[in-house]
Amino acid sequence: MSQTRRTDEGQGRLGSMLSNLAVALGCVLFLGGFAWGAVVYQPYTVPTASMSPTIAAGDRILAERIDGSEVQRGDVVVFKQASWGNVPMVKRVVAVGGDTVACCTDGKLTVNGKQIDEPYLAKGSEAQASKIPTVTVPEGRLFLLGDERSGSLDSTAHLTEAGNGSVPRGSVDARVDAVVWPMNGVLDRATGFEALGGISQPGPLRLVLAVIVAGAVLVLGGAAYGPLAKRAARRRSGRPAKEQILVG
Repeated sequence: MSQTRRTDEGQGRLGSMLSNLAVALGCVLFLGGFAWGAVVYQPYTVPTASMSPTIAAGDRILAERIDGSEVQRGDVVVFKQASWGNVPMVKRVVAVGGDTVACCTDGKLTVNGKQIDEPYLAKGSEAQASKIPTVTVPEGRLFLLGDERSGSLDSTAHLTEAGNGSVPRGSVDARVDAVVWPMNGVLDRATGFEALGGISQPGPLRLVLAVIVAGAVLVLGGAAYGPLAKRAARRRSGRPAKEQILVG
């Protein structure tokens, strides 16, 4: 056997090893990414238009499982509250414990006396169709509104209840990160609340997707590379002896 033939066989074995390694690593990343996403995120279907235009009726969303203590102003959250029907609901947090909220001043919501810019509302709409009296949110609770202010059954519909229409932080199950169907992507951050303190940052959804895509690329690329490397090795080893001597 010529030196060229032995070299080609070695290259073929190396290609096969690299192919298997890429497929194995790709499977780990692909399956691990899905497992990570399943642990961190919960899918929901939104049944009403109370959060339009941000989230429409029938949209599929991904919400990051979080503790209620992590919720910030501007977050869109999934929660359950017994006095609200004890079913999963999606609303936006506009005030937290200790805040004073009212509406409207110059057509805008005010929190702690500051007018809040809310670009997520429908163009031309006011912050509230009816007046919200000045409400102080009790500590450990959240005041929530729908983005479709004229028809949302939110904290304004429960002002006469204990807590002035607010809900406990512990009632929050998750924070909405993205609309996945239709593919509207990650929700914009509610920057209008920055003057009042920190706002939440997106969850790890983009990183989860990057891991899954990288895994898929490695699986497909590795699976294709192995046969191609073997075929190339066979072609080289099948050359005429004279050519092998010249090459070797």
